Amino acid sequence: MKRYYKVILGPKNGHAGLCKNENFIGVDLGIDMDLSSSFTENWRDFNNEFIPLYLEKNPGKKKVAAGLACGTTWTYGTGMKHGDIILCSDGNVRFELAEIAGGYSYHPGQPLPHRRPVKWLSVSIEKEAMQGSLKTAVSSSWYYCDLSKYSKELEDLIAGLRQQTLVTADATIEDP
Repeated sequence: MKRYYKVILGPKNGHAGLCKNENFIGVDLGIDMDLSSSFTENWRDFNNEFIPLYLEKNPGKKKVAAGLACGTTWTYGTGMKHGDIILCSDGNVRFELAEIAGGYSYHPGQPLPHRRPVKWLSVSIEKEAMQGSLKTAVSSSWYYCDLSKYSKELEDLIAGLRQQTLVTADATIEDP
């Protein structure tokens, strides 16, 4: 089943241009090692192994921050599957779309070293075309947000179908 994710590519999406030019998405949350052979089937097992390592390298961080960093790295590295669709803000009012096109690779010393190759699509979605709950979800400030529960709306938007909003001033209509 295809999943949908909104991603942020570096602080304030600062690496979005690089990612688009070089056809990848990635993350850098302080885990400075190649994880190619370390990803487990589920994020909980991965977190159990890597939270202590993360805290050892980042002694000022709390366990919750370590869990979020490790879980996010797992999601970018293996949780997102080939064919999943990524939405990335252009910083204004539009989301560029990409499709996960391959597996994890590590690029030490480069921005967003935990990477996945993507194929950028020739489609974008205007934020104003989104309905309330989806619009709220894409406004999340975390590095990714699973939007799969909005797959029908997203598929319609990708196909160019804008969902209709019913509005009425008739007080006798409970739920238009």
